[in-house]
Amino acid sequence: MNKRNFLKEFLSLAGLAAMPVVAGKTIKQQTPLLIQTSPLAGFQYYEGERLWPRMHPGDRLNLLRTPWNPYDKRAVEIWWAGNLIGHLPRQENIAVSQMLDRGEMLYGVLVEKHGTDNLWERVRLEVWCGSDRFMAMGKRRESGRGGSGYV
Repeated sequence: MNKRNFLKEFLSLAGLAAMPVVAGKTIKQQTPLLIQTSPLAGFQYYEGERLWPRMHPGDRLNLLRTPWNPYDKRAVEIWWAGNLIGHLPRQENIAVSQMLDRGEMLYGVLVEKHGTDNLWERVRLEVWCGSDRFMAMGKRRESGRGGSGYV
């Protein structure tokens, strides 16, 4: 089974590839779907250390596809409150980069924050597809916590 068929099968199991079509338009998925949970790569090279005290589990993370990255053609940057804080790990960005390339609306959520010296264990995030659960709640967070999202 090649990568394309695997991804097609995987997404159809998740209900993304076989979305119903009405009058030639795809009906978007309304229920948020968890795509993956990953560590944050490169945290130490960007703004993460400076922003660490203001970051909290539950904060919204924005994903930006960067195919021009010289180190990884499938790179996905992770942004928090308008600041680049890292990337999805190279081993874990294949499906997410393909979904972003197709125009899927994905977003991230910071789920774990640990004060450890192991950089691969400091921050974990979830990648979601579908209705933005932050927007569904209707209250934008612009507090001193520095989050950029809805709660």
